[in-house]
Amino acid sequence: MKKLSSLTDESLRQIEVVLTDIDDTLTTRGQLTSSTYNALERLKKAGLIVIPVTGRSAGWCDHIARMWPVDAVVGENGAFYFRYDSASKTMHRNFSQKNTQRLKDVKKLRSLRTKIELAVPDCSAASDQDYRIADLAIDIAEDVKPLSPADINRIVALANDAGATAKISSIHVNCWFGKHTKLSASLKTLEECFGIDQQSIQSKVIFVGDSPNDANMFGYFEFSIGVANILDTLDILTDRPTYITNRSAGDGFVEIAERILEAQGYSVTHSNSAEVAHEN
Repeated sequence: MKKLSSLTDESLRQIEVVLTDIDDTLTTRGQLTSSTYNALERLKKAGLIVIPVTGRSAGWCDHIARMWPVDAVVGENGAFYFRYDSASKTMHRNFSQKNTQRLKDVKKLRSLRTKIELAVPDCSAASDQDYRIADLAIDIAEDVKPLSPADINRIVALANDAGATAKISSIHVNCWFGKHTKLSASLKTLEECFGIDQQSIQSKVIFVGDSPNDANMFGYFEFSIGVANILDTLDILTDRPTYITNRSAGDGFVEIAERILEAQGYSVTHSNSAEVAHEN
């Protein structure tokens, strides 16, 4: 991995889209700080397309699409993308699977949840599980004491044995049925919503993440960046980011945002209430 400082201003000037994970990439110790939220806002005001790509639930993603300074959100590890049109007050929802298949899969996920909770008593379903439509999130470090690698691997094995995909994030093991991924849904969102095809995607898009469930994004995007806390999981990453920040979590995201804004001719000034990006 290369230091973020080695990413040239020339390359950053071409960036039109920022894709970013949320947990431990935008958040810091479970909190979305004002500086990180402000970085999102500055990027959007500067004309960049900002899209969180997360394992978080449909309920949370509805809120994010409506109320955060973002252009769309990919949720439940690629089960859908949501895009809110504030002018028409309309939420556009696109799902990776048909409703009939999702309903069948939900039944299988309920059965899988029971098996996992019996086999690994120290885990539990994630706090946002009630708001999910296509994904089972098992809490391994958010509201429970961090599980051992052996327990985490047991959860993954149980999911795989049931025919489900299982991906480890910094706080959850996400399990689902179907072929969708963060990457497949991100590519679909970029093309259908913003007209960015795979021929031009590598020069226009940057991805920021922190954990193993971001690996296929790291492997695909030329401009992939890990915030510094990714060093904690390097040994289980199947694909590593090309670049790494000096700072961790939300502070690392702010570091990236400021590099992009400066390269594209924006400076950061400080007012009494907020930081504002303006063109030089």
